[in-house]
Amino acid sequence: MKVLVLGNQARAVRNFWTVLMRQMRAAGHEVVVCVPADGEASDLDALAENGVVRTYYLARKGLNPFQDIKTFLQLLRILREEDCEVLFTSTIKPVIYGCLAARLRHVPHIYATITGLGYTFEADSAAKRLLHALTAFLYRHSLCFAQGIFFQNPDDAALFQSQGILDESARVLFARGTGVDTARFAYAPPLLPEAENPVFLLIGRLLEAKGLREYFAAARAVKARFPKARFQILGPEEHGPGCVPVDEVLGWQKAGVIEYLGQTQDVRPYLRACHVLVLPSWREGTPTAVMEAMSTGRAAIVSDAPGCREVVVDGENGRLVSVRDVEALKQAMEEFCEHPEQVQVMGNNGRKRAQTLFDAEVVAAHILQEMGLV
Repeated sequence: MKVLVLGNQARAVRNFWTVLMRQMRAAGHEVVVCVPADGEASDLDALAENGVVRTYYLARKGLNPFQDIKTFLQLLRILREEDCEVLFTSTIKPVIYGCLAARLRHVPHIYATITGLGYTFEADSAAKRLLHALTAFLYRHSLCFAQGIFFQNPDDAALFQSQGILDESARVLFARGTGVDTARFAYAPPLLPEAENPVFLLIGRLLEAKGLREYFAAARAVKARFPKARFQILGPEEHGPGCVPVDEVLGWQKAGVIEYLGQTQDVRPYLRACHVLVLPSWREGTPTAVMEAMSTGRAAIVSDAPGCREVVVDGENGRLVSVRDVEALKQAMEEFCEHPEQVQVMGNNGRKRAQTLFDAEVVAAHILQEMGLV
């Protein structure tokens, strides 16, 4: 079959779906990769190793209906020209407009992946509630055409069902995120920190929903007791609703609490240099950064939120803390300061868990099986 893999960023598709596309080709299928035209040349070249690359226009954060109409029309044209039999799409706008366009082009097999709910499902203000209503409406009228909808945790699926976004007849499927390449994210035994001197690392875009402000507040409190502890943030700037301005993060750095590392194309050196991965996110699909840290052999502190609780088992490979609970986050980080031997114990457990449950090869094989492509 000819499969069109549709995503919202060339780098994200390269990082998250390469193993899946490689398995598609190994099973004898032809792959077309469709990503926005603003991707970097290195990412587009890497994607070309897995199939034909097509580009389209996408305003990821935009709310301009004319921009979205342009996206929809370009997807219609690409689907007509490629004449694919299967659409596999992920993230909000590609799912919505990809499924609608595929239906109009009579693509027989349509699969969508809900990788997380994002800003529009927070609904803690009038503007967000309005945006949520619009997003839910669009999801409802696009997902009804999908032959299968992959969720990365049961909480997201239950929310879609409770809000009537899914038809009663919808085929709800589950996958453990995008998985992690356990060979690429090889085990690197953590060097035990000196007494009261661990390095904590948060990897994520500069978004308030990643728990950045809670992380800063907890870090400031921990440093008052353990001044040698280090707290880092690695991730790209964001603009628009829900972002944490980079100037605010730089202010935390100026105050001597946070080290802002900017963004990178390869997180592995930073994972190897830290002791504990921290992600106090409000909600996730299945957090890739945590899976990568586990594969590397790092303990993790995450919020007891959808997606996060599927990856970390409290007391085994990390700690779960209540969402938006600065005091609980502070206590979890202080525990690693007081008991640095837990860095290695929980890190080893995380590596085993990554290999057993979250290996990308296993996850990709499961997705292809559910799609009937093997």
